[in-house]
Amino acid sequence: MSDFTLIETLRYEPPESNDIGLDTGFIRLRLHMARLSRSARRLGFTLPNDVTSRLEHAVAHATGPSRVRLELARDGHLDIAVVPFTAQPPGTVWRVRIAETRLASTDPLLRYKTSRRDAYDAARGEWPAGEADEVLLLNERGAPCEGTITSLFLDDGTGILKTPPIACGLLAGVLRTELICARRARVERLTLDAVRAGSLLMGNALRGLIPARLIES
Repeated sequence: MSDFTLIETLRYEPPESNDIGLDTGFIRLRLHMARLSRSARRLGFTLPNDVTSRLEHAVAHATGPSRVRLELARDGHLDIAVVPFTAQPPGTVWRVRIAETRLASTDPLLRYKTSRRDAYDAARGEWPAGEADEVLLLNERGAPCEGTITSLFLDDGTGILKTPPIACGLLAGVLRTELICARRARVERLTLDAVRAGSLLMGNALRGLIPARLIES
């Protein structure tokens, strides 16, 4: 398992974005760097000691919200790409479809954010963009896991979001980690029936939480 890179996708808000309540700089930087460091250590990647300063250099001329993609090769080579980012308008509700493609809960690489995305690309390819904003993947036992670019959260009315355990076969998402640490979410095995009955949200560190509606017809 050496033919892949490690990836972190960050959101950057320039200091000029100083509206009340809006964070600036790299959002959730500490959690991104912690995950990258942990992944590099466990998978045998060389991690440069100047990642943060290189990120700062990459966004030095950014004039608005940006999507920053960091890609780390096994030998420590680092690529950083910066493009403009537009957040979802208030009131957005994603249409979510279920993929036929299945994740293997026994695949340990699923818990890391890497360039090996065959299953996610296959799932996304099952539905045209006009019919689905995100696609939900299940594992081999039919348990809901995650979207192609998002973590899965379920609001069942108890006041704490539910999100599937890593053991089901899914990424340790940065937003997921933040919400669990803040006790706004807890790990719980979910069923498809529970997802159908509750209020669905999909989210990641770049976009935050997005209300969603499961469509099966």
